[in-house]
Amino acid sequence: MNSRTKNSSKFSRPFMFPVNYSSPNRSFIGLSKFTIRLLRLPLTFCIAGAGGVAYVNYKTEEFKKQYVPEWVSDSWSKTKDYVQKIDLGNFELPKLPEINFDALVKLTQSPDVIPPRSSLAETKAGKSFVVSEMEKRGSEISEMNARGLKISESDISNSSGSLDGDEDLMVLTKKLIEIRNLLKTVNTSNATTRESLTLPSIVVVGSQSSGKSSVLEAIVGHEFLPKGTNMVTRRPIELTLIHTPGSMQEYGEFPQIGIGKVNDFKQIQKTLMDLNLAVSEAECVSSSPIELRIYSPNVPNLTLIDLPGYIALHNRHQPAILKEKITDLCDQYIREPNVILAVCAADVDLANSEALRASRKVDPQGKRTIGVITKMDLVEPKAGQKVLTNQDYPLNLGYVGVICKSTGTTDSKALIRSEEAYFKSNPEYNVPKVSVGTKTLRRKLMSVLEDHMSRSLTGIVTAVETELEDARYQFKVHYNDRRISPDSYVTETMDTLKTQFREFSKGFGKPQVREEIRVMLEKRIVDILDSIYFENPKISALPKLCVIPGDIFWPAKLELASGMLTKSGVGRAAVQQVVDNLMKNMEKISTHGPFIHHPETSRRIMSFSNEILREKYAVTVDQVENTIKPYKYEVECTEQEWAEGVKRAASLLESQLLQSKEALQAIKSTLGRRKLRNALLHIQKMEKEKEKSINLPSPSDALTIDELDEESLVTKNGGIPQKALDKAVEATKLTNRISLLSTRVSALRSRQCASSTSKQCCPEAFLSVVAEKLAYTSTMFIWVELLGEFFDAMPREMDDRLYYGLGREKIEQFARENESVKRHLEVQERKKTLELAMEKLKALNKDQPPKQSRWSSRR
Repeated sequence: MNSRTKNSSKFSRPFMFPVNYSSPNRSFIGLSKFTIRLLRLPLTFCIAGAGGVAYVNYKTEEFKKQYVPEWVSDSWSKTKDYVQKIDLGNFELPKLPEINFDALVKLTQSPDVIPPRSSLAETKAGKSFVVSEMEKRGSEISEMNARGLKISESDISNSSGSLDGDEDLMVLTKKLIEIRNLLKTVNTSNATTRESLTLPSIVVVGSQSSGKSSVLEAIVGHEFLPKGTNMVTRRPIELTLIHTPGSMQEYGEFPQIGIGKVNDFKQIQKTLMDLNLAVSEAECVSSSPIELRIYSPNVPNLTLIDLPGYIALHNRHQPAILKEKITDLCDQYIREPNVILAVCAADVDLANSEALRASRKVDPQGKRTIGVITKMDLVEPKAGQKVLTNQDYPLNLGYVGVICKSTGTTDSKALIRSEEAYFKSNPEYNVPKVSVGTKTLRRKLMSVLEDHMSRSLTGIVTAVETELEDARYQFKVHYNDRRISPDSYVTETMDTLKTQFREFSKGFGKPQVREEIRVMLEKRIVDILDSIYFENPKISALPKLCVIPGDIFWPAKLELASGMLTKSGVGRAAVQQVVDNLMKNMEKISTHGPFIHHPETSRRIMSFSNEILREKYAVTVDQVENTIKPYKYEVECTEQEWAEGVKRAASLLESQLLQSKEALQAIKSTLGRRKLRNALLHIQKMEKEKEKSINLPSPSDALTIDELDEESLVTKNGGIPQKALDKAVEATKLTNRISLLSTRVSALRSRQCASSTSKQCCPEAFLSVVAEKLAYTSTMFIWVELLGEFFDAMPREMDDRLYYGLGREKIEQFARENESVKRHLEVQERKKTLELAMEKLKALNKDQPPKQSRWSSRR
C-alpha cells in the first residue's frame, strides 16, 4: 500500500467520539427534535384550516359579487345606514324581524341569471339545474306562505292598480304560461301523455250566483263574462291573462275562431255569450272549451278556467241530468295538477258550499285549494273575520275575502279603492292572519300558480324529453327527416295534375281523335252490312254478277247504305264520342294518384271540365254537321283512297271473322262437342220435318214453350235440353256468318274490287272510304272548335279554381285530407313544438350569457 492509499483511507473514516466522551448539549438537541415532531401534526391542521376558511370566504365574496344584483346589496347597505342615522328620541321602535339574507337574495334574484345546465337530458341521478332551482324557489314560497310571511297590504296596494311590483316576484310565470300554451298544441291521443304535458291552471268553481264571474272580472279589471237570468256559462272558458308592460292597449283574442284582436270588452262579452248559447238548452253543458286570451298592462300572468256553476235544482226546460253533468265536468278539471279556486258567498254557510265539497274529494288536505269568500260587505266584520280564519274547513293556502262589486260604478280602479276603504275601515280585517282584497288575491294567485308550476316542472321536462325523443325517432324512421308543408303539398299536387293533363293532351291529338271517330263509324258499317247485305241471299253473287246493264238492285242497296251512314246525325255522334272520351280521361286523372284522397276536388275538376265542354258542344256539333253535309249527297274517291278503303274493309271483316270464331269456340267449350253435335243433328231433323210438313199439330193442340215445364221440353226435344238447343242455334248462325265473312274477305281481295268503278260490287270498301272522309273532316272542326279550346282553358281553370285564392285554412284542410300527409305533418309539427318547448325551458336560464359562461367554466 502506497502513501496515497494510506492517506485516503485515513480521511475516509467517519469521526467518532470516544466511548467515555460526554457532551453537555446532547440532551437539549434531542428534546428539541422530539418537541418539533410532537407539534408538527397540530400545526399542519391549523394552517390547513386557516387556508380553508380564507378560501371559503374568498369564494363566498366572489359568489355574492357574481350572482347577487348590486342594487340588492346597495339597497340593503343604504337602508341600514339610513335607519342608524334616524334619531327617534324617546320613541321606541319595534325590533325589526330577522331576515334570512340568502333566502331574500334567492327570492329577489331573477331566474334569468341562474347559470345554465349543460343539457336538459341529464341522468336521473342528478336533476337539471333549472328544475332544482325552480323546486327550491317553489319550496321557499310555500314555506313563506305557510308561515304567514307576506308583504303588507300597504306595500302591494296603490291607487293606480299597477302590477310593477309583481313582475319581479312572478318573473317565471309568463314564460311558463307560454310553455303551457305551447304544450297544449302538441297532438297526442294518449291521455296519460297529454296529462304529463299539462302545466297547472287555476280552476274557478262555485255555485251559481256565488260571485265567480265578479271575481274574474275584478282580476281582469273589465266586465267581459256573459250574464243572464238563465244558465249562460255552458262551456268551460280557458282564460289566459298576459301582462304586457309598457303597452297601454288592452284587447282579447279567440284563437279557436281566429277573429283577431277585439279591443271592445263588450264585444268579447257578446262573443262569449254567442259561443255559450250555441249549446242547446236540451244539452245545456258541453265539455268543449272556449279559449280566450286577454292582453293588458293591468292584468297578472295567470291561466284561469271558468266552469259552469253548481246548481241545486234544474228547471223544467233543462235536462234532469244537468246537475250530474256539471259535477262531472268540474271533477274533470279540478284534478291534479290544477289549483282549485273555490268561490263561496260570505252570507252562505261554508258547510253548504258545493265548491268546498267538490275540492275536498280530490284535495282532502287542501294543499292546492284557495278559498275565496265573496260579498264580504253583506256580513258583520266579526263574522267575516271568523269565516276567513275558520279551522272547521282548513285550507293550507287559506281564504281571501273580497267584495268585487260596488253599487253604481263599474270602474275597476274605483271598485278596488272602495273595497280597500271598506276593509281598512274595519279593524277586524287588519290583523296578520286575515287576507282580504282583490290585490291580495292577485298576488296570492300568482304566487301559488308559480309555486305549483315549479313543482310540476320536473315531470314536464321529463315528459317533453320523452315525447321529443319519440317524435324524432318517428320522423327519422318513417319520413327520413324529410320536411313538408301544406303549401308544398298543394303545389306538388297541382303540378301532378297539370303534368298528367299535359301528357294526356299530347297523347290525344288529331290522329287519336280520328281513330276514335273511325272506330265508331266502323261499328255502324257492320250494322249496316248486317241489315242490308248479309241477310240477303243474293250476297253470294257479289262481286261476280253485280255488274249487269240496267240492273239497279245493287246500286240502290249501295245508296241506301251510304245514306244510313251519312244521314244519321254522325256529326253529333262524333262530337259526343270525343266529349265522352275526354270526360272519361279527366275522371281517370282526377281520381287517381294524390286525388284519391280529395273527392271534393275531383268533383270540382269534373264539374268545370264539363262546363268548358258543354259551352263549346253545340257550336262544335253545328260546325261538324255543316262540313259533312256534302257527303250525304255525293262522295268522290280517288284510286288511292279506294285502295286504302279496301284494306280497311278487309281488316274490319277479318276482325269480325275472328270474333265469330272465338264465340263459336266458346260455345263448343261450354256445351261440349258431343252435346253440340247431337243438338245440331236434332235441329237439322226438325228443319227437315218442318219442310215436309209431316204431323204438324193443329193450332188448338199446339203448346208454347212457356206452357211446358223443363221435363216436358226435354221429352219433346228428344232428351236434349232447351238451353243446349239454343246454343246449337247460335252456333249454326255463327257458322254461317263465318262462312259469309270468309267469302267477303276473299271478294275484297279479288280483282273485281281492285277499282272504284266496282263500288256497288264491293260495298264494304266504299263504306270504309266514306267513313274515312267523315272522320277526317269531323276531326278538323272538332279540334278547332272543341279540343283546342279545352286544352288551352283547362290549365287556367285549374289554377283559378283550385289554387289561386286559397286561404291558409283551405290549404291546411286540403293537405290534411290525405291521411299519410296528415300523419307526416302531425309528427313534424309535434317534433317542432316539442323542440320549441325544450328551447324555452332551456332559455329560462340563458338571459345573461356572461354570468352563464363564468358559472359553466367554474362548474
